[in-house]
Amino acid sequence: MIVVTGAAGFIGSCMVRKLNDSGFEDLILVDEFDQELKFRNLENKKFTQKIDRTLFLDWFKNNHKNINFIYHLGARTDTTEQDTSIFEKLNLGYSKAIWNICSEANIPLVYASSAATYGLGELGYEDRHDLVGILQPLNPYGRSKNDFDLWALQQNSTPPCWAGMKFFNVYGPNEYHKGRMASVIFHTVRQIRSSGGMKLFRSHNPEFEDGQQSRDFVYIKDVIDVLFFFQEQFQAQNDISGLYNLGTGKARSFWDLATNTFKAMDLEPNISFIDTPEDIRDTYQYFTQADMNKLAQAGYHNPFYSLEEGIEDYVREYLKMEKIY
Repeated sequence: MIVVTGAAGFIGSCMVRKLNDSGFEDLILVDEFDQELKFRNLENKKFTQKIDRTLFLDWFKNNHKNINFIYHLGARTDTTEQDTSIFEKLNLGYSKAIWNICSEANIPLVYASSAATYGLGELGYEDRHDLVGILQPLNPYGRSKNDFDLWALQQNSTPPCWAGMKFFNVYGPNEYHKGRMASVIFHTVRQIRSSGGMKLFRSHNPEFEDGQQSRDFVYIKDVIDVLFFFQEQFQAQNDISGLYNLGTGKARSFWDLATNTFKAMDLEPNISFIDTPEDIRDTYQYFTQADMNKLAQAGYHNPFYSLEEGIEDYVREYLKMEKIY
């Protein structure tokens, strides 16, 4: 039996599809199942039971003997949220409780960290453990993820195998419910449909021209393949525990992203610029790029979708028809 937390969300629901497609149907899905916009994400997926997030920890304590693996992908992911108590409870305390039960019951664990832990990238983007304690995340969300990474590295009692995945800018199907936090590709398609054009954030950094702010954009299908790779490695008792970047290793500009989205919609680019909102301007990352050497050294050598390939698949196969994965 496999547990997936955040199972009705973006990455979690895609992970459920990956597990189903790989022959795993005895799944425990954990989330807040009262958000109607998330309901579609679990359509046509096979699982054993849904458990509300607020009830899961007690359930887990009493049923851990039946669990073989946990994907802890649930979290509060709003980078604009400033209430640190929310992150203390949902991202830190909840994750510690899952870690401790996994440690006591010898259950392998893969959990979601974030590239937000790297802040402005002053120390680069290497997933080295010795850097975690000196990273400077830019917002409470990033700090909560880094605080848990640091706490995990300090524990003497650990799951038999574990991996904290530092997700970079993930995009792809099943993010319809995310609102402001959905990918720029998602918002580009919506803007093009409503206005015929796309507005990107203007650069407020003299080192970057408008539209040349860059991110490591990684397609969700690559993300779930990497997560499943760790399940296979851990179940084969190949202990490659640690923190890992999960990006492509190649930064691409928002201009590239927007123009390729127009192309996937068979349209000529129509791009203009607006000021970056003031509530995120001071904490805006102008460049991120994952160092992917550690994942390769762990044995993962599958090619990643290029930005062009990922956008074409996402737009043509999902967004155009409002399909889920």
